[in-house]
Amino acid sequence: MERNDSSLCYLARAMTVLALIATLLIEQLRPLADRSKLAAPLLAIKRLIERNTNAGEHHHGALAWLIAVLPMLLLALAIHYVLLAIHPLLAWLWNVAVLYVTLGFRQFSHHFTDIHRALVDGDLPRARRLIAAWRGRGAEDLDSVEVARLAIEEAFVASHRHVFAVLFWFALLPGPAGAILYRASLALSQTWGRQVGAEHGDFGVFSQRAHAWIDWLPVRLTAVGFAIVGNFEDAVACWRDQAAAWRDPEAGIVLASGAGAIGVLLGMPIRTGDAGAAGHIDDRATLGCGEEADAGFLSSTVGLVWRALVLWLLVLTLVAIARWVS
Repeated sequence: MERNDSSLCYLARAMTVLALIATLLIEQLRPLADRSKLAAPLLAIKRLIERNTNAGEHHHGALAWLIAVLPMLLLALAIHYVLLAIHPLLAWLWNVAVLYVTLGFRQFSHHFTDIHRALVDGDLPRARRLIAAWRGRGAEDLDSVEVARLAIEEAFVASHRHVFAVLFWFALLPGPAGAILYRASLALSQTWGRQVGAEHGDFGVFSQRAHAWIDWLPVRLTAVGFAIVGNFEDAVACWRDQAAAWRDPEAGIVLASGAGAIGVLLGMPIRTGDAGAAGHIDDRATLGCGEEADAGFLSSTVGLVWRALVLWLLVLTLVAIARWVS
């Protein structure tokens, strides 16, 4: 009996790939309809913590980050190990439930799909409205090439943040702790991390740096995955020569590798349509090589991301088999 229980426990720890596959299938069949219901209480908690800790100092930001992240990690791990003690299948279901909330294509793919359809139909005004809603910036002055270019850029960055980076940390840490760690650090970086300067002091510096540390290796693995399943030489060359020129060099690594992998030009100056900035040129660096973006390259983007995901799952499967055999 003890031997069987031990085997089941080990099997639960080795079922990372099955949890990922199950989550992706569930998300495709029944996507989470409204994530705002989950985001609202988390945002309220972040504001409460900030209100009680933010005195503008770096160490206050570090303390706030730990208060926000550590309880979630400890609670998730406690639930995981309690369920594992009852039955490994329950722990596995808990992992799938957390992944369902933290990982998935549907967190961004509906934007991408709608823009793709609008461009294929030649409905540029609708494509502009959709890309503006996705990015939260005006797009009234964009032509079809610029809309396609921005959609591909958003898709590459979103696939890293919502799929590949979450997948990496989920596979690395026990239970669902890794997935929660990454998404929490990303959320805090996007809120507190942007509150840097004379008005806010150094409160947000730690959130920025913590996420940069957590995201350093996943960013590069995402870029490597794109290179392997795409045009390897162009992806590596663009990564090496262009990524550092992007305003966010870490995102530039993902974008340059992805653009080189499918042979498309991204970045480059675009006209902004923000209120009060009509006719302003956003002078952005050039990423990638090859042809101008169009609706066809949006299909190539989807194919590249799915091939990279299959590669990641294959690698994780081989690692799990090797551990099982050893």
